[in-house]
Amino acid sequence: MKGKYVLLASALLISVATFAQKDQIKAAEKALKGGKSQEAVTILMEAESLIANAPDAEKAQFFFVKGNSLLDLANKNVDANTNLSLAAKAYQDLIAAEKASGKVKFSTQAAASITDIKFKLINGAIADSKVDKHSDSAKKLYDAYLLDKKDTINLYYAASTYVNAKEYDKALELYDNLKTLNYSGKGTSYFAVNKLTTQEDFFTTAQERDKMVKLGTHEKPRTEVVPSKRGEIYKNMALILVEKGKTEEAKKAISEARLANPEDTSLTLTEANLYLETKDFDMYKKLIAEVLEKNPNDVELIFNLGVLSANAKNTAEAEKYYKRVIEINPKYINAYINLAAMKLENEKVIIDEMNKLGTSAKDMKRYDELKKKREELFKATIPYLEKAVELDSKNSDVSKTLLGVYSALEMTAEYKALKAKM
Repeated sequence: MKGKYVLLASALLISVATFAQKDQIKAAEKALKGGKSQEAVTILMEAESLIANAPDAEKAQFFFVKGNSLLDLANKNVDANTNLSLAAKAYQDLIAAEKASGKVKFSTQAAASITDIKFKLINGAIADSKVDKHSDSAKKLYDAYLLDKKDTINLYYAASTYVNAKEYDKALELYDNLKTLNYSGKGTSYFAVNKLTTQEDFFTTAQERDKMVKLGTHEKPRTEVVPSKRGEIYKNMALILVEKGKTEEAKKAISEARLANPEDTSLTLTEANLYLETKDFDMYKKLIAEVLEKNPNDVELIFNLGVLSANAKNTAEAEKYYKRVIEINPKYINAYINLAAMKLENEKVIIDEMNKLGTSAKDMKRYDELKKKREELFKATIPYLEKAVELDSKNSDVSKTLLGVYSALEMTAEYKALKAKM
């Protein structure tokens, strides 16, 4: 008989606890409706230890109120980063509870709130990045990825942003996740200009974009092919590993990536760059030859070879690649810009020598020789800079560089004509 009383007492305690939980949830809902979201969170914290034993339907309601309260705090800019993450966790717990119960009441609203939080995190990350708060930006992007793991581009951006924050261990961890997922990021992006804002909007599909153009809200549609990001991912992994003194590990990582993705030439370029960094020039040249053999007319690839050659201070080879790019695609503006920039790099050497000269007859003669050499250098850049300005008149950096060249050569008429267009 005594055992029955114990059972009755236990049942009574559970019943009392259940009523207490319900009262606390109702009190939290009332506080939230009254705009007292912090009070609502405090009330729910008191019930947190008991909720594990509650029925699934009651758990869902608890997490729904908790999520709404935390999201309201975040929207009021109260410890926004932490509360956004906690709100998202509450909504995820809600969805799990309703899935277990088989009854859906709040899940649709919770899923919408999770999407809202995801975009708040992304927008917050963009804002942080603009003011060089790269670490905060990277964490928000990673949190956004955790909310929607199908949207792997946020994991890629988080890793890249951790590089900007110089948090290399964290970046390497995320790059390793991308490697495991065999992420490439290759695809197609769709854009059109919003007539109301005059800004270019991004669309996930051509159909979505074309629909808005047809409705008349957008114009000037364009499509952009997004190249594979594997090369950049493995390049950054390799650079981090080299920085940590793990050169062989870096080579192994890229080699494995190439075996898994034999058609991805960006990985071959990355491996070539790694051998360049480690001054293994024979292996570098071998890999470059391999890349060229596969894609003799790929302008992006040839341009990258030009960049790699320029970084290796092999200016003759770089010039050959840039000119080959122009031959294939005369409108490839970056080839003109890089050709001009590469030539202008030699100006510093000339100026440094001129500044060291004295006033002797021998020095004055050398000064005149250097002055002429500098003028010839400037003249050699004019065709490339003028073509770049012709292709993109809004590129102020190129226009300013050309103005500087005109000024140095005392080409007054050309200077005034370009200045008038700016």
